[in-house]
Amino acid sequence: MNPRIAKLWKRWRKGQNWLIAQALFALLAIVRLFPARAGLNVAENFTRLLGPLTPRHRLAKENLRLAYPEKDEAWVEKTARRNWGQMGRVAAEFVFLEEIFDYDPERPNAGIVEVEGKEIFEDLRNRKGPFIFFTGHLGCFELLPICAATYGLEVTALFRQPNNKVIARELLKARRTAGGHLVPSKAGAAWALAGTLQSGGAVGMLVDQKFGKGVLTRFFGRECRTNPLLAKLARQFDCEVYPARSIRLPGGRYRLELQPRLELPRTEAGVVDVPATCQLLNDVVEGWVREYPDQWMWFHRRWQI
Repeated sequence: MNPRIAKLWKRWRKGQNWLIAQALFALLAIVRLFPARAGLNVAENFTRLLGPLTPRHRLAKENLRLAYPEKDEAWVEKTARRNWGQMGRVAAEFVFLEEIFDYDPERPNAGIVEVEGKEIFEDLRNRKGPFIFFTGHLGCFELLPICAATYGLEVTALFRQPNNKVIARELLKARRTAGGHLVPSKAGAAWALAGTLQSGGAVGMLVDQKFGKGVLTRFFGRECRTNPLLAKLARQFDCEVYPARSIRLPGGRYRLELQPRLELPRTEAGVVDVPATCQLLNDVVEGWVREYPDQWMWFHRRWQI
């Protein structure tokens, strides 16, 4: 490409990202004007209207057809539209995280957040790690490290930054929560997580996005590539691995689940089998998605090899 054209293209992309970021920030500023429940409803209704007008809506429907070939077109369209509403809530929940998380271990039934697996939290709190928690882009997954902190567990969480650098900077600020640390998914991230595990700490990861150089696995019966980092860290440090998920419930409620320790497949030599573990992670997340298909992010290219 001509250097001058390349430079103009880069400037145009930078300007476009800035405009998109400002539009998002303006929407969130409007949402902040409302009480939490009303603000979340506003965001859900807005994205359910806007999302289907974008090219990503076609991708979401394409992915739903791949995952659920037995479903008819009406189900696909309905689920994709409901999914946009859920994604609107994801964005707005950043604004209201502190208000949403009202769980008190001493009064577990008093708020809108309920927790399953509290005995596991208590057990892990009372002994040294290393521990790895993993989840997927379901429900309000940002509540999970806050819940861990409530039980005295400090979790270092790995997250993938948005491609839009303006949004990424603000998102990192918004994601800072008491009792935890964040590690952007880039060069050096594995070393940071390894250091935490080596000292007997806990790390958290999202494991359901595509990873171009990952292990070849299957998700909903179709080939995809999965990041092997969790499996490699579990093998290196012989970590205990725990599935955790967030589910949105009717009436604006949330359920956070910390599930029992996952038994990882091992080789004949007794070490963690990395490819088989990557597949096991996919199987767990697929089971979650099948229970609540409208709560997963369908508009990314999970099956792109």
